Amino acid sequence: MPAPLMSDRDLEFMLYELFDTEALTQRAQYADHNRETFDATLGTAKTVAEKVLLPFRQKADNEQPTFDGEKVHMIPDIKVGVDAIIESGLATPTASYETGGMQLPYIVANAATSYLVAAGGVATGYTGLTTANANLIEAHGNQEQIEKWVHPMRSGRFAGTMAMTEPGAGSGLADLTTTAVKQADGSFRVSGSKIFISGGDHELNENIVHLVLARVKGAPKGVKGISLFIVPKFLVNDDGSVGERNEVALAGLFHKMGGRAQTSTALSFGEQDGAVGYLVGEENKGLMYMFHMMNEARIMVGSSAAVTGVAGYQYSLDYAKERPQGRLLSEKDPHAPPVNIIEHPDIRRMLLAQKAYAEGALALCLYGSYLVDDEKTAATEEERQAAHTLLDFLTPIIKTWPSEYGPKANYFAIQVLGGHGYINEHPVEMFYRDNRLNPIHEGTTGIQSMDLLGRKVPMNGFAGYTACLNEIEKTIALAASRDNLSAYATQLADAVTLLKSTTEAVLGATQSQNIDAVFSNSVQYLEMFGHVVIAWLWLKQACVADLALEQQPHEADEQFYRGKLQAMQYFFRIELPEIRHWAKIIGEVDTTSYDMQAAWF
Repeated sequence: MPAPLMSDRDLEFMLYELFDTEALTQRAQYADHNRETFDATLGTAKTVAEKVLLPFRQKADNEQPTFDGEKVHMIPDIKVGVDAIIESGLATPTASYETGGMQLPYIVANAATSYLVAAGGVATGYTGLTTANANLIEAHGNQEQIEKWVHPMRSGRFAGTMAMTEPGAGSGLADLTTTAVKQADGSFRVSGSKIFISGGDHELNENIVHLVLARVKGAPKGVKGISLFIVPKFLVNDDGSVGERNEVALAGLFHKMGGRAQTSTALSFGEQDGAVGYLVGEENKGLMYMFHMMNEARIMVGSSAAVTGVAGYQYSLDYAKERPQGRLLSEKDPHAPPVNIIEHPDIRRMLLAQKAYAEGALALCLYGSYLVDDEKTAATEEERQAAHTLLDFLTPIIKTWPSEYGPKANYFAIQVLGGHGYINEHPVEMFYRDNRLNPIHEGTTGIQSMDLLGRKVPMNGFAGYTACLNEIEKTIALAASRDNLSAYATQLADAVTLLKSTTEAVLGATQSQNIDAVFSNSVQYLEMFGHVVIAWLWLKQACVADLALEQQPHEADEQFYRGKLQAMQYFFRIELPEIRHWAKIIGEVDTTSYDMQAAWF
């Protein structure tokens, strides 16, 4: 019997015990739903994952897409998978009924998608970007654009991408050179090159809708002169049918270490007269609009990293329970039968580390999804704004901490399997390769750390920073009232105090010291803040588990809750103390890295 993709019990715990997802059904947006419909969605996702996606997971990893100079070719199983997701409604689960969606809460949709990602994540790479593309146009486009582009994407006829990165600019969007020239009919002609465009070309859908960042002729330099355009692979006729080919050409495919079945492309726009493009919103506000999609994609990347960490943990856990090898040091009889490797202390250490990383990361991503629901559907404008403020602040951490510690969990999964871990007869080496892309996707760890320290912390009078610490302190107060958790509450309170003093020190240093030197330690700051946030979410889980144990649950639940408490203990005793080392580096503005000269390498 194959290892489970996800722990059904853990998802149930996250949705209904840790986060009160059922309470969302009291809101008008979700009034048609209840726990039964939520569970049915999870069940559907699990079925699609196990019956459709899982059987070709290894094949998709081994047989990458190819380009013959005219078309992209890939194994037919991928289209079967994409179509299955679309037909099940899981491609657009949060969209409104009017645009063809299921109008589900984001947290439920994210939990359901976890099964699909754990089964390989191949098809969700295409459908997830399409949904984010449609969401952006729905939020910032006009009604004609919604009718022409969003509805076909929601139905699965069209796919969608985001096209930002250029060969000469990379993450430096201020230096992009793609241009747009306005035409008499109000459209634009777009010319330029983009690289690393996920899902940039394929034959899975009738059309591909590219959201392209470009600079209108005469626009200001830098990010303030960037506009956003809808540039389709094929033009669309007035009746909605697909027309002639636009000037969007596939220049080539990149071949990645992971996520191999999703095309990564170099695209050329407008090699002759210019590709036909349609302005979204107003000129020179493109980057602001694109952040709508980028922030959604960042939560998607963090969630993918967390789930891939969970998938590796589940597989290595199953393996450790079934694999007999060796004897404990305490066993002196050489004739005694070997024990399953889960009995060995070092295997338990690595499994517990995986659990702490992966389930902590998953809790963070689901919390972010709940904030999305609050931002969109909370009862009052004040509550919606509060959710927006907190989500905006946490987004760099939601994207980055799982994408750094998810691969660490996968590293341990490989190690648990030993020699079997690095051969592709087992999927844990693929999980590691897939997950290693996530620290780079949608803004590298370094970029996210500068965003957190330089923008998100001081923004709006420290509003997001303060809101985050207030939430943490609420949990500290709750845990402090429980005998079994009070010591951990004190430890987290001390961590928050250290975080505050470190933040004051580093921001103070920006006023008196070289800003480049100060920010050379921004990654350590993000990692420190991330550890405090994950410790908070583990303490939240521990509060739920400790209370549940008082109710004397049945044996399976008792073991589940004790596992939660042990993982929390691991994080607090082994991981959280790391922040003291980072605090010293950050607070004292250690310049060891900064002082290294290029010539010295």
